[in-house]
Amino acid sequence: QARERGWILVMPAEKSGQAIFELEYGQHFAEHIKRFDPHYTKALVRYNPADPNDDRKIQTNRIATLSNWLQNHGRRFMLELLVPPTDSQLVKLGGDRDRYDREIRPELMTTAIAEIQDAGIEPHMWKIEGIDRREDCERVAAAVRRNGRATVGCIVLGRGADPVKVTHWLQQAASVPGYCGFAIGRTIWLEPLAKWVAGTLSRQATAERVADNFLGAIQTYQQAAREMT
Repeated sequence: QARERGWILVMPAEKSGQAIFELEYGQHFAEHIKRFDPHYTKALVRYNPADPNDDRKIQTNRIATLSNWLQNHGRRFMLELLVPPTDSQLVKLGGDRDRYDREIRPELMTTAIAEIQDAGIEPHMWKIEGIDRREDCERVAAAVRRNGRATVGCIVLGRGADPVKVTHWLQQAASVPGYCGFAIGRTIWLEPLAKWVAGTLSRQATAERVADNFLGAIQTYQQAAREMT
């Protein structure tokens, strides 16, 4: 249906919710990609450069298998990178996750990107956690485009954060060369969906609220991009 309507179709290949990356269908991943024929195959990885070496090696080997197959078959690859804090990193910040996101995560992200690239993994698009400062967005964009990767892009993910924070993330990234959009979910639909489930919002009103939230995010991104040009 997506192809019939001219929509770009992105589909995940990973097994959901795993601390260590696994392909949903293991060694049979290729037949499922061929069957659904998405424009982009997406893989989500939780990767912190401070994670144990063996864990990082397992992850990069598995993702490289996917990346190489996609490249050899002329298919496009989107890598969703999450950089959750280690226990020791969070302890140093008194458990403050916002400080981690603001002060430590951006540098860890650029290091993670370089390590993943050096392992032979070549995404066409990186799905990146929101970043609080524009200069850090610039560093991440430079990292994904290093060493001649000039056509590689970034999109902002929402990570289920509240709308105020997501709006700020979109505003910081929108005008940075290398960023080309966003992919946010729960921020758009969680609150109206909860009200519909509770019976306090009609189905039609829920659909309209979700649409309004999505359009609002698009307008925020477009306006921020215009203001910096």
